[in-house]
Amino acid sequence: MTTTSPSSSAQSAREALAVRLQHLRKDAGLTGKELSARCGWHPAKTTRIQKGAALPSDADIRTWCTACDADNQADDLIATARAVDSMYMEWRRLHRHGMRQVQQDWYALHQQTRVCRVYLSNMPPGFLQTPAFATALMNQITTFQGTPDDVAEAVAARVARSRFLYEGGHRYVVLMEESVLRFRTAGPDAMRGQLRHLLAVMPLASLLLGIIPFTAQRTVWPLEAFYVHDDTTAVVETLTAEIKVTQPREIADYAKAFAGLAEMAVYGDAARDLIQAAIDALE
Repeated sequence: MTTTSPSSSAQSAREALAVRLQHLRKDAGLTGKELSARCGWHPAKTTRIQKGAALPSDADIRTWCTACDADNQADDLIATARAVDSMYMEWRRLHRHGMRQVQQDWYALHQQTRVCRVYLSNMPPGFLQTPAFATALMNQITTFQGTPDDVAEAVAARVARSRFLYEGGHRYVVLMEESVLRFRTAGPDAMRGQLRHLLAVMPLASLLLGIIPFTAQRTVWPLEAFYVHDDTTAVVETLTAEIKVTQPREIADYAKAFAGLAEMAVYGDAARDLIQAAIDALE
């Protein structure tokens, strides 16, 4: 079960970049004050960068490398810094031009994934959402975040991911809390359509859908939504950010949590009964 913050991968990567820059300075035989003087900035900035407390900009890295007579390393360090920056992305930043581009990026990630394990405690995953449900949800998100409204385009991009359920080479194992079936995230008609859609896709060979009943004896507490892609990347969704976890020990934690959650879930007819009961409750 996960016991660390999902942002720790991003912080660890930032600290690793800081160590590389610190070694570059030491290899050049410079003290922190001497490097700061060559760069033309306050020594406190050098300290923050070397401690991983601040992520240097592209210009900062080029200046640092020039000060250390290591211009040939600048491009590689800049690429590393950009990768670190992409590990923790605030939703408002991701959605600053609307939600469509993020949905298209997710499409590319799913296209590359062979096995995707998904846990949801708040809503069905995007690739199992109906257009009506996705529209209701994305309207709420857009209003909450105050970002540009391109919901129609974003919904089309989100629903397009469902194609991977029908193509060979993709396998999805999805676990949802029973609460997902009961939350009135959309209006009654949209909710009914969404729940019926879950019943319709359950027989697909590419999908194993499990529901964790309210009555299950917990061995793993309800968690934030997460997706584990091929045991190489875990994507965690919080209220404010999307976090990409790449450290093996953290991915192992999410895999362990998923295994525990899977043991509490019901499948097949028992899962269908829970979904049907949620549909009946809408009548």
